Amino acid sequence: MEFSEVVEGRFACREFDPKKEVEEKKLQKLLETVNLAPSAGNLQSYLIYVVREKAKREELAIACHEQDQVAQAPIVLVFVADKRQGGKKYGRRGEEFYCVQDATIATAYAQLAATDLGLATCWIGAFDPAQVAKIIKAKEWEMIVAVIPLGYANQNPEEKERKELHELVREV
Repeated sequence: MEFSEVVEGRFACREFDPKKEVEEKKLQKLLETVNLAPSAGNLQSYLIYVVREKAKREELAIACHEQDQVAQAPIVLVFVADKRQGGKKYGRRGEEFYCVQDATIATAYAQLAATDLGLATCWIGAFDPAQVAKIIKAKEWEMIVAVIPLGYANQNPEEKERKELHELVREV
């Protein structure tokens, strides 16, 4: 797939096929792609928790304000900013900001890699961070950034309404 096709093909999937598991080879390829994402000072100050267990996915769905697609997907990826790692080189700015950027970029790469592999995702940003952290047993220096259900879509993408470029772009 060409890059533009990947970007145009990505959509927020809220219905996953319960009969199709994500192949280990595809998950590995996705994670390898994420590993190539740029990061501040090349610190890669983020972690990815891979959640497969149904009970934990169901708990995460509750923590994500009852978003069923989290429990429905065969795998959930939880992207976490590692404040300790970010602070090693950049101090407070790295702990509060760069590590969040790193985790966000990694999450976006994961979504694009998933689309390229024929998989679907949905960026979940609405969640109870303390509850998610407890479920995945995150450390106190880890900040939950995104919850990403991953699987095969059981829906067709809807047309995306996008702003006109003149609404987003400013020349200075």
